[in-house]
Amino acid sequence: MAEGTENSIPNVVSIAGVDPSGGAGVLADVKAMSACGAYACGVIAALTAQNTQTVTGVMPVPATFLKEQIDTLFDDVRIDAVKIGMLGTVEQIETVADALVRRKPRFVVLDPVMVAKGGSRLLAADAVDALKERLLPLATIITPNLPEAMCLLGREEDVTEEEFPEVARELWKLLGRRNAWVYLKGGHLEGESAYDLLFNNVVSVPFTAPRVPTKNTHGTGCTLSSAIAAFLPQSVDVPEACRRAKEYLTGAVRHAGELDVGHGHGPTNHFWRLWKERV
Repeated sequence: MAEGTENSIPNVVSIAGVDPSGGAGVLADVKAMSACGAYACGVIAALTAQNTQTVTGVMPVPATFLKEQIDTLFDDVRIDAVKIGMLGTVEQIETVADALVRRKPRFVVLDPVMVAKGGSRLLAADAVDALKERLLPLATIITPNLPEAMCLLGREEDVTEEEFPEVARELWKLLGRRNAWVYLKGGHLEGESAYDLLFNNVVSVPFTAPRVPTKNTHGTGCTLSSAIAAFLPQSVDVPEACRRAKEYLTGAVRHAGELDVGHGHGPTNHFWRLWKERV
């Protein structure tokens, strides 16, 4: 249990963009954090125009106002864990990094959103460099999928499940801290199981779950990283928090078909545990 949170509900913040459809970004993060027993706060890094099928526009929040949001929140609210989603500019990345250095939250979960589902790069090369240099060293845990892992490592080749330990070790080296963790997501792999690997160069923990045949996977990365952030202050260690988050996400995907949201890749069912008696 994190310092200052004994016998209380942890306060967790998402720093990310807004998806109006609610499947990803801050809205999804707030749902996941709330469903996982935390009080969720949100700092907005970007406004987007998107739905379950497409993104038609992105409007980044100026770095000065991003800083004002963070400082105003932290001046009043005890924050036990921070989840960081997509930051679109070097200035935003540096602003968040400076705030983390000043505020020193115990847990920082970095979901390095850098590659779109279609494979296109979302961040310019200088922003990727800034993320690696400024934010990775401050993270308790990073949660890249395979395309994001390859982007961080400057590689393009396909990766097999057998190569996960090697890839996770190379990512861990980028973090520069012995007590930092890598949660490498295997959703892009083929097979009947959804395989992930948690790694910190001492402990290597595989997580597997039956792959759910559904197109409703919008925001799964946001949901998982937010669940980890919510569970970290409530767990004895990082592996326990990640196990609980993996179980939560698996249920959210399994129950996603109970929702009817949009005509594309629908969201996961963040409140499947609360709503399951209704359906």
